[in-house]
Amino acid sequence: MSKKRITLKDIARATGVHVSTVSRALDPVERKAITEEVVNRIRASADMLGYRPNRIAAGLRTKRTMTVGVMIPDITNVIFPPILRGIESVLEPLGYASIIVNTDSKRDRESRLLDVLRDRGVDGIIHAAVLRNDPAIAKAAEDGLPVVTLNRKMEYSNIPYVINDEEAGICEMLRHLHDLGHRHIAHLAGPQDLSTGQLRLAAFREAAKKLSIEFRANLVVTATRFDETEGARCAQVLLSSEKNFTAILCANDRLALGAIDGLRERGIDCPRQISVTGFNDMPFLDLIRPKLTTVRIQQHSAGRTAANILLQLINPETSVDVPIETILPVELVIRESTAPAA
Repeated sequence: MSKKRITLKDIARATGVHVSTVSRALDPVERKAITEEVVNRIRASADMLGYRPNRIAAGLRTKRTMTVGVMIPDITNVIFPPILRGIESVLEPLGYASIIVNTDSKRDRESRLLDVLRDRGVDGIIHAAVLRNDPAIAKAAEDGLPVVTLNRKMEYSNIPYVINDEEAGICEMLRHLHDLGHRHIAHLAGPQDLSTGQLRLAAFREAAKKLSIEFRANLVVTATRFDETEGARCAQVLLSSEKNFTAILCANDRLALGAIDGLRERGIDCPRQISVTGFNDMPFLDLIRPKLTTVRIQQHSAGRTAANILLQLINPETSVDVPIETILPVELVIRESTAPAA
């Protein structure tokens, strides 16, 4: 014989309070309106009785599934665990579960996974893999699904986004290289269909102008992906061009690590012969030699910020106006991969 499922009425009888009080006490948001003593007594009784909430029934009643989709471009990229932890630190205490999907930065896969999340009835989506032009997610937002993009943004869209101060980061890094005496500086640009790649290349061009450094288009190589393989390939392209340069400013850390490997394969020392810099300050950089000079972004805080904005979109009755743009500050981190120009 199957065991009878414990209900809110059972807990109400055991604690001597009304069913509605039990319901509020077991809700992470509503419990704030009840005294801590009552909440603790009801929760203790629920635990003792073995109560488990019926999420399906609750979802039918509230039209909420208490799930959020989180879309990331590359599950192997170590920058995402701190971001995901930031998201979870906000959502999990409120009873939300995250469904994490990996797009591999492929448009067809992203569109298919977006359909999967919508079919599952997620209450909202945090999209860290969005393209500059992304009709699928634009349509989802137009249909009323709460969406926030993270680390990237869409063009010509009202979808709220949380990004880093790309301009300040690139400018500070270029100034650092300039102060070391570098005047011929190459740039490994990120994919131009991603806002991070496009914004950082634009920032490099503008920063060069501010610092009176000649912007040379033939010292810019554009990667097709933000990974080490592309970093090594782009470095080989630069070296094969036989153009004179003493530093490479890379659009992210993985490109920089690949570039250093590409230089090493040619017998070129970093930083003694060519300096290399990154962007993001992903975990474990201090364990790799040479330790990478980079721009630190607020990974955990970015996840928390995106999650809080998404909650405001999901619960508009409890929030103020949601900002379309949120730009987080960055910090220059100087390590071993940069040195005075040879």
